[in-house]
Amino acid sequence: MKKRYLGLLLYLVFAILPIYWMLNMSLKTNEEITGVFSLWPQQLTLANFRTILTDPAWYSGYINSLIYVGINTICSVLVALPAAYAFSRYEFLGDKHLFFWLLTNRMSPPAVFLLPFFQLYSSVNLFDTHIAVALAHMLFNVPLAVWILEGFMSGVPREIDETAYIDGYRFPHFFVRIFIPLISAGIGVTAFFCFMFSWVELLLARTLTSVNAKPIVAIMTRTVSAAGMDWGVLAAAGILTIVPGALVIYFVRNYIAKGFAMGRV
Repeated sequence: MKKRYLGLLLYLVFAILPIYWMLNMSLKTNEEITGVFSLWPQQLTLANFRTILTDPAWYSGYINSLIYVGINTICSVLVALPAAYAFSRYEFLGDKHLFFWLLTNRMSPPAVFLLPFFQLYSSVNLFDTHIAVALAHMLFNVPLAVWILEGFMSGVPREIDETAYIDGYRFPHFFVRIFIPLISAGIGVTAFFCFMFSWVELLLARTLTSVNAKPIVAIMTRTVSAAGMDWGVLAAAGILTIVPGALVIYFVRNYIAKGFAMGRV
């Protein structure tokens, strides 16, 4: 028993240590970071966070990321809901092959689609827009969303659909008022995974934007100046980047727990 707790304690220490060290660096000056090794700041400063929150070159990255991530998450779930319902309720020619083909898109690395997306968006004037990154991320999020939601929908008895039709419900009314509440945990889990992939994805987001829609993950890779690497500001940006994901996990934590217990996650 003691060995089990000791192993759990070591795991927690190794898991939390990088986050703590990044927070520690964000509260130091660059001189202290590069000159003195310490487990906590010797001269506490909030200048790094002040730079992030007052410099438009920094905080605009968070705004851009939240915009295209929100668009991507909402659109991915809305597209995946009817598709997952069709896979869970109907049998048609090639349904298993089509389902597998959807998953192969999720398995492909983003670099495979980088050049086609760049040329396509440049030709239709979508380059450096929020919708461009959101649509590119949907290529990977929609298959994942369909896969997760289909598992939840298959767990709902088909007798509920038949009873609703007998009671006179039309499909849109039944789907929105009756069926969706039954799979609310699955929708929460799906939205969580779509959000997290789109929030941390770098390659597509960096290549398909330049100025107007540049996300924070791309800005964080360009912190080298004539004076060298700004370690304190970079650490502060990393801490603030964790906050949205932590908030999403907090608000959908119950859905995630149900999803891992009931769904295909």
